[in-house]
Amino acid sequence: MSRYNPYSTSGLKKFETERQRKKALDLTRQFEAERQALTSILQKSPTIKDMSEWMGAEEIAYFKAKKFGIKKPVKGYHKPKPARPTPGFIDRLFGRASKIEQDYLDLCARVEADNAEVDRQHEAAVKKWEDIRLTHEAEQQKMEASEAARAERTNQKIRDIKQSWQTGEAETVVQYVAAVMKMSDHPQPLVPRVKLQFDRPSKLVLIDYQLPLPSAMPTTKTVRYNATSGEFSTTQISQASARALYDGVCYQVCLRAISDTFRGDKPRNIDTIAFNGNVEAVNAATGKKSTETILSILVTRDEIAGIDLKHVDPKACFKALKGISASSLAGLAAVPPVLTFNKQDRRFIKAEDVQLIDDGSVNLAAMSWEDFEHLVRQVFNKEFAARGGEVKVTQSSADGGVDAIAFDPDPITGGKIVIQAKRYTRPVGVSAVRDLYGTAQSEGASRGILVTTADFGPDAHKFVKDKPLTLLNGGQLLGLLEKHGMRARIDIAQARKDMGLTGKISKKVQG
Repeated sequence: MSRYNPYSTSGLKKFETERQRKKALDLTRQFEAERQALTSILQKSPTIKDMSEWMGAEEIAYFKAKKFGIKKPVKGYHKPKPARPTPGFIDRLFGRASKIEQDYLDLCARVEADNAEVDRQHEAAVKKWEDIRLTHEAEQQKMEASEAARAERTNQKIRDIKQSWQTGEAETVVQYVAAVMKMSDHPQPLVPRVKLQFDRPSKLVLIDYQLPLPSAMPTTKTVRYNATSGEFSTTQISQASARALYDGVCYQVCLRAISDTFRGDKPRNIDTIAFNGNVEAVNAATGKKSTETILSILVTRDEIAGIDLKHVDPKACFKALKGISASSLAGLAAVPPVLTFNKQDRRFIKAEDVQLIDDGSVNLAAMSWEDFEHLVRQVFNKEFAARGGEVKVTQSSADGGVDAIAFDPDPITGGKIVIQAKRYTRPVGVSAVRDLYGTAQSEGASRGILVTTADFGPDAHKFVKDKPLTLLNGGQLLGLLEKHGMRARIDIAQARKDMGLTGKISKKVQG
């Protein structure tokens, strides 16, 4: 009967097969653990203590001086004084006694000189040692003082940050939110990449969060090893499961970011959070990379305060908070972000109210262009005020730039809205509409509105099809004015006559 030899060819092959099968099993378990971690994002959060001390704790200046490691020099060997010799009878007989005495005295002198040299060298060595010791102690004291100064600078910086955080300084609030995002400790492939903005007057934080792509999800279900081919094979979770995994991850990241930011905000600097979940992907139509918002939400502190995120369905919770997204995030369908704006735009100027005569006799087509722009701002401000929005007038420019910017907090139709006012006496051509579209894109606006006293040509209407643009002609403007208790009229022919313009345009609109 032959014995099994583990070192035989068959034995080694069996050992290698078992090793590779174990590796395949370990990989299967690893992928399962990664998916489990991604479905449990809402179960873990940094502690309130960690988040409230995001700027770091003050340090105690600690410096351990190095001991002086050089021993003090020890004095060298002193030769003993020689014993005085006693001349014998023969020495005295032959007169050698005096020489013996002299030799003795010479030896004593040499011994004394040698001992004096030992003392001199010892004193020099001690002095050198003392100089080195004093230099060492001075260096240690200098290092100790430097460490104390460094700790004090650090602590003062922390105290300054704490103070500015307590008072709600915008830069510090942004630093706080960034710190909270870094504390998230999400599993791979979630690496927080965010752009942040804080509007102090409204206590609103805007978080632009870069989400991973669906392809980054761990979709491998099993890993198997084929002993015959010596290769690994894999199976994947179903497409429905992969989509559900990706959707769940994105919704959880959004809710965790909002919840953690509010929980750690002890000074209550933040009342509202706008969260835009963005992805950077190749556009199938253009072949170019573009960044799209696939989910967006505006949440107040009170709205999320009563929610226990550890026990919610992430998507259902997101929808209940009136977040906007496509039915499946995995399709990367773009949605309009609830907010993408900078309210501290230096172009903003003080708005003026235009007084209209109650009888509706004011001809808008003949108004000064400054009054017309302010009137448009005025009526849109009334329109948006009901939902908590506002409209600001910008400095006028002759290049078709922005005339007004509206900030609409509505989670469905809101965002930053560019408004341009054209007091024209001829139909508005497509070039003006193209300019508006370009301006809206460069401003990061969710919509653009073009208002005119005249009308729009067919090319203009064709251009805005399937674009986030709204065209309001003279008649619609008068209707909007009347809605808010403001009456006027538009008589383009009379306006052209008053301006000395030629050409027949007889359109007249009465409000």
